[in-house]
Amino acid sequence: MKKNTTSSNDWESDTRSGLQTLQENIRSGLHSPMTDGFGIKIVKAELGAVEISAQPSENFLNPTGRIHGGFAATVIDTALGCAVLSTFERRVGFGTVELHVNYVKRIDADTGTMLCLASVLHNGRTMLTAEAKLVDAAGLLYAHGTGTFLVYPK
Repeated sequence: MKKNTTSSNDWESDTRSGLQTLQENIRSGLHSPMTDGFGIKIVKAELGAVEISAQPSENFLNPTGRIHGGFAATVIDTALGCAVLSTFERRVGFGTVELHVNYVKRIDADTGTMLCLASVLHNGRTMLTAEAKLVDAAGLLYAHGTGTFLVYPK
C-alpha cells in the first residue's frame, strides 16, 4: 500500500480535479496514514458520490468492549469529505464544520467489512452539505450521518 506523502502546499497547487484525484487514488492504492489506520479504502468515486470500505476490529474497542462510536463517525466523515472533494474542479482546501451521526445498530469487531455510501446534497460556492449511510455487506444499516463543509478562502 502506498501512503500519501503530499504536503498541504502540494495539495492546493495540484491541477487535477477532486474526482480525478480520487479515481487515481483508487487505481494506485494511494491513501493517507489516517485512512490506513482505520483500514479505509475508496472503492468507487463518481461526481458527487463515493463508496468507501472499512473494517472494524478489536483495535477500535472502547472500555466497555464495543466498537467505539468514533469508528463509525470517522468512516462517515471520510466518505462525506471524499464525496465533497469529488465535486471540485481543482483541489482546494476544505474541511468539516459540522458532523451529525445517528447510530442505529451496534458494530462489533466481527461485523465484517462495512461500506459507507456518501453523496453531496448541496454544492455551494463556499459551503457544501452531504449525507452518508454505513452498512454491512448485506446492506444492513448501522449508522447514517450528514456533514457541512467549508471551502477555505485563499
